[in-house]
Amino acid sequence: MSPTLTIAKRELRANFDSAALYVVVCICLPVLALFFFYYEGGFWQANRASFERLFLFAARGISAVVVPVVTMRLVAEERRSGTLEMLITLPVKDHQVIVGKFLSAWAVTLILIASTMLFPILMFKAPWSLGSLDWGPVITGYLGLVLLSAAGVSVGLLISSITESQIVAVLVTGVLLVLLHVCGMFLDKIDNHTMQQVFAFISFDSRMAPFARGLLTTRDVLYFLSITALCLMTAFSALERRKWA
Repeated sequence: MSPTLTIAKRELRANFDSAALYVVVCICLPVLALFFFYYEGGFWQANRASFERLFLFAARGISAVVVPVVTMRLVAEERRSGTLEMLITLPVKDHQVIVGKFLSAWAVTLILIASTMLFPILMFKAPWSLGSLDWGPVITGYLGLVLLSAAGVSVGLLISSITESQIVAVLVTGVLLVLLHVCGMFLDKIDNHTMQQVFAFISFDSRMAPFARGLLTTRDVLYFLSITALCLMTAFSALERRKWA
């Protein structure tokens, strides 16, 4: 097994040994259901079989709660406990450490995303069997969540790699990702056209909305992939500087 997969396996096991993950699952799924079914009329008032609201609410929950909790300990805990120095002196390359930790946190997030598939399956397959459902937008919606989660996890990993405090990591990651959503929620209230375009460009909400509607655009895919790659490279640089400090 490669060092990257070994690190990912170790981190994945550590995540499932933590009570925080189970608390997040037990809280997020019921809250997501409440927002999807009842917030501002909910699914029942939409008069169409659409899961657009589910994907948008899930994206915000992933950014605000799931990603900060999953990523806060990735490197920050290693720094605090002093095991980071031991790890980077082993015959393991720095990029393998970063990629391994990224894959483990992303895998946990993907498992949580997969659990939300209970909504369309239970509603339109069994036991409710509400009727036919256009699965195209559902597939693109989940693809959007996968890409958004990768970008979010990479941001959280970057923050965790530059601090020793898990509390700081979770707060900064949560605030930063929430701001990336919020900046796209009030575009119609911004008078300056240039600022409106800037916020629309960086907003996670604006990028996620086409996926939720069933549209797959190259620019939105590249946006999330670019954030993921940039943050991973920056996290690698932060770890490398620590090695030679």
